[in-house]
Amino acid sequence: MVLESVPKALGIVYAVLAVVVLAYLWKTGRFSRRHALGFLVVSAALGFLLFSPVFPYLLQLVILRRTMELGVLLPAAVTGLAVFIAVTLLAGRIVCGQICPVGAVQELMYHLPVPRYGRDLTPQAGFVRAGVFVVILATGVGLSANLLDSIGLKDFFSLSPAIPGFVVFLAIVLLSAAVYRPFCRFICPYGLFLALAASRSRWKIRRTDACIQCGKCEQACPVNVATAENSKAECYLCGRCTEACPVDGALVYGRES
Repeated sequence: MVLESVPKALGIVYAVLAVVVLAYLWKTGRFSRRHALGFLVVSAALGFLLFSPVFPYLLQLVILRRTMELGVLLPAAVTGLAVFIAVTLLAGRIVCGQICPVGAVQELMYHLPVPRYGRDLTPQAGFVRAGVFVVILATGVGLSANLLDSIGLKDFFSLSPAIPGFVVFLAIVLLSAAVYRPFCRFICPYGLFLALAASRSRWKIRRTDACIQCGKCEQACPVNVATAENSKAECYLCGRCTEACPVDGALVYGRES
């Protein structure tokens, strides 16, 4: 399914433009889950058509120093990944939220009306993901092994069901209907860096004095990070909290006053 004749850089260009548009929508208070759905569909489609911009896989290739697969020189790839970490430090996890095809596919699956689980596993998920990153780094540097290939990330987006890894990643995607973004929360190596950046981001969803402490935003959050004191490291800017809030202006996307 992946179109090898189309430059994968097109996916990165899309990512840059999408970040700008989504940040603008959030900043001006115009973001809605309807807008998000459009970006999710386009992002998922780019995953299947171009296999880009799949940020966790790009990081894995950087670790392996596979410049041929990257399509650019290693310093350029490292710089590109660093730029999106900087974007997250400024504007939160917009890349994870609606732009990365891996996150987009899982977010779309979570729209299915099935019982939900794992909402309270966010602290544990962070530790698991850190451990997975150490394994990915060690096996990549020491053994030149691509673990994301082993779990079928590329095989899934290439629609290669004959390869065993396809089934593994398909299972992760199916699980995401009931457990919010299991790959992003428990496995994604790039997500570790983005979570650290998001915890210190300049712009994030914040409560104002208009908040009536009704708790509806906390109930709506799929990763249980909507409390006032949370750093929002695992906030994927899905918009469920702002949609559930009954008071206009009680939740805003902005800087700390």
